[in-house]
Amino acid sequence: MGVHTGVPVDAPAGIAELYERDRTCRSLGIALVEVAPGRALMSMRVGEDMVNGHGMAHGGFLFLFADAAFAYACNGYGPVTVAQSAQVTFLLPAAVGDELLAEAVERTRSGRNGVYDVTVRRSDGTVVAEFRGQSVMLSGRARPPRD
Repeated sequence: MGVHTGVPVDAPAGIAELYERDRTCRSLGIALVEVAPGRALMSMRVGEDMVNGHGMAHGGFLFLFADAAFAYACNGYGPVTVAQSAQVTFLLPAAVGDELLAEAVERTRSGRNGVYDVTVRRSDGTVVAEFRGQSVMLSGRARPPRD
């Protein structure tokens, strides 16, 4: 997997600006690979400065990575949307050099609230973590769910 440094050309309005202001993702090399309303795919390589004392990817970085995919998926509709709550289940360790993908998928939206699942995988498809986030829209009008 190559390093992706931009935003997909077909990204929803406002996503390029959101990514440009996202200094955390950009500084950690978290790339936005695909994005659409209710969906996002991001990539990240585990760096030497991302591991804990056991030599495996620190859970905080894995949570941050999944949370970023969640954020882009729920903000793809346009109005400002943030996490209301989230949880992660760590299934397998990730190591320095592992290429990871975080795929966020909307499960449901109702009014200003949404539920999203994010699967974090190694590039070989092995699932490392599962994340569920609940979102709340802060501003703008809720759009109807997509078909």
